[in-house]
This record gives sequence, C-alpha cells and structure tokens, in this order.
Amino acid sequence: MAEKLDKYVLDHISAEDPLLAELDRETHLRVVQPRMLSGHLQGEILSMLTSLINPLTVLELGTFTGYSAISIARALREGAVLHTVELNDELEPIATKYIEKGGYHDRIIQHIGSALEIVPGLGIRFDMIFIDADKREYPKYYEMLFETGSLHSGTVILADNVLWSGKVVEDPIPTDSYTRGIMEFNRMVADDPRVEKVIIPIRDGMTMIRVK
Repeated sequence: MAEKLDKYVLDHISAEDPLLAELDRETHLRVVQPRMLSGHLQGEILSMLTSLINPLTVLELGTFTGYSAISIARALREGAVLHTVELNDELEPIATKYIEKGGYHDRIIQHIGSALEIVPGLGIRFDMIFIDADKREYPKYYEMLFETGSLHSGTVILADNVLWSGKVVEDPIPTDSYTRGIMEFNRMVADDPRVEKVIIPIRDGMTMIRVK
C-alpha cells in the first residue's frame, strides 16, 4: 500500500523537470548512497515553498549532487541568490555540471568545505535556509545560525530527515552519533521560544521553523 500511495502521489503532482530527472539517474549510477538525493516529491515541495516565501537570500547546508539546490533555484525571483555548502568536494563536479546545464550558475553560489566555517564568513542574513547536511552537526548548525546573525524575524528554516527512519522514538545506541544529533536538534527547536515550528511527516520528516 505504501508503494502504491507513493506512486499515486508522484502521478498527481507537477511533472519532474527533465534536468532533475537526468540528475537523479546519474546520481543513482555514480554516487554512493544515492538515497540522500531529495527526489521528485521533496523537490516540488522545496520549489513550492520557495515560491511562497519569495526569498531574496537563501542558504542550503548540504548540496550533495545539486537536486535540492536546483529545485530551490528554479523558483527564485529575479535577483535572488542561493548559497549552497557541501563538505565533500568529490560531489562538486556533478552538482556544477547540472547547475550550469540548467543555466542556474547566476542564482547558485557553491561553497566547498565545513558549513560551520564558511557560513560565519558570508556575513549574510538569510530569508530561507534548508538544512540537509551532516546529521551529527544539526545542533551546531542551529546554534551557529543564531550566533552569527544569519537570521532575522521571519526567516524560514527547513530541516530535513528529522524523523530519521523512526529512530527518534527509540533509545539510541550510544555510538550512534547521527541519531543523537537529530534528537538533540529536535529537542533544541521544540524548546526554543524564539521560533515557531512544525514537523511535516513527509518522507523522512521535515521541520519548518519560522523565526519570530
């Protein structure tokens, strides 16, 4: 039933951009852990939310092969810019290939390295942020965004994988730093009076956070 419902959903939303479909195929052929790709459904959600939020400045933590970055960029208004940060430099050629192929090089600025080191140096207040990077670092990302003045009243933060395959409702293995990172992030957000928040249970869970 779950597979049938997934297919039904995909059959009844906007068609996947051919460029993104091609990127999806290449990612599955060439990259380890291709399931980390955002994919059609999440890509359409990101595009729709970008259109609704209408940001001028966007930050993405975790480029991977560029699917989510392109999904966001295709919905940006004229003059808006997305800064996307990826730690793994081996993924940069694929992301760059499709960003340039789609003509998004003027909307997407790629950064390679640690987000905790790069973002503070940008000196930008972002209207929208998408977090989909190292799950162990989610709490540090959250703290860093507030400490560096990267947020303002009304900034929307989207955090992916917050349900972490259901592991968040189990007792984490002491050595499982990924699950512990997600659980700590979820607790921090839930207890933070500076923000409004809701968890959307799509795919592996996405938290939408709005700075008050």
